[in-house]
Amino acid sequence: MNAWDVVSPCTQRCVTPPYGDRAGARNRRVPATARNGRMPAAALLRRYASLTATVGGALADGTRLAEPRVLQRRARSVLDALRVGLDATGPLRVPGTATGTLIVANHVSWLDVVALLAVEPVPLVAKREVAGWPVVGPLTRRTGNRFLNRDAPRELPVFVRELAAHLRGGGSVAVFPQATTWCTAPGGPFRRAMFQAALWAAAPVRPVAVDYDRHGTRSTSAAYVGGDTLTGSLHRVAATGGLSVRIRALPPLLPQGHDRRSLAAAAHAAVSGAVGGAGLVGIGDVVAIGVGGPGGLGGVGDVGGVGGVPSRAPCCGGASRRAEDRTAAASHP
Repeated sequence: MNAWDVVSPCTQRCVTPPYGDRAGARNRRVPATARNGRMPAAALLRRYASLTATVGGALADGTRLAEPRVLQRRARSVLDALRVGLDATGPLRVPGTATGTLIVANHVSWLDVVALLAVEPVPLVAKREVAGWPVVGPLTRRTGNRFLNRDAPRELPVFVRELAAHLRGGGSVAVFPQATTWCTAPGGPFRRAMFQAALWAAAPVRPVAVDYDRHGTRSTSAAYVGGDTLTGSLHRVAATGGLSVRIRALPPLLPQGHDRRSLAAAAHAAVSGAVGGAGLVGIGDVVAIGVGGPGGLGGVGDVGGVGGVPSRAPCCGGASRRAEDRTAAASHP
């Protein structure tokens, strides 16, 4: 850990176990065989078998996995294997621009990566450790993703300049600028570093809201937070029925008139408004809100992709989990 690590207050107390509460047991939308808090072993084994076959197929694809259609098909197959529904609006790239698009999304789970690739395959910025993860790793290593060493913050300015060059050349990239996971949307503030790349490249920013629900009620079952392990999180996702991920591409932000601070704040405000039900202009519209001065890339503490002080926003997952329980219980007395 270094001085610029971002810390989320979310813990395992935020996370809803698969049907591990009284509301799940009373919810008639939940299959009767799963209301006792456990998915039948045979059903869970089928999911794991399907997932194993999908990951094996992705590895067998070799360099073909970098082809957008192949990658999208494999990502969708992962969601299908885990029986995770996908409700998405797009596109993620902003059409009709000379540059690429900086796609920025809130971060809840490792499953966010799979869901974004299932909507529209674009290279992602991820921490270096992700390359070694099961399931996600094979989908990311061969697709032009950019891996960031968060233990070497002095490398960040060079990384951002390279990212700007990628955008200027017409390439798009997806980033999770919260730099850590939160148990539910919208989570903590967006760190500023990667937004500097959009400013330097004069590239549009596409905010994307990522959220999860279970049988129509917001759920934290997919959250990968606190002391969770990837294996434990994967098991929880596989054992949860009725889980869906929602990906909402929001109106793009133009960098003109912004500095990186205001651009990051505007993107986070857009995501917050989307998941909170606030009205937003249509997807075809372009918004440019907030005015800031010129933005250069300063010291490490000034650039938030892996920098800035640890987040102090309150954890929202406990409230979300209690709301999930109350909704199900009230609907099915």
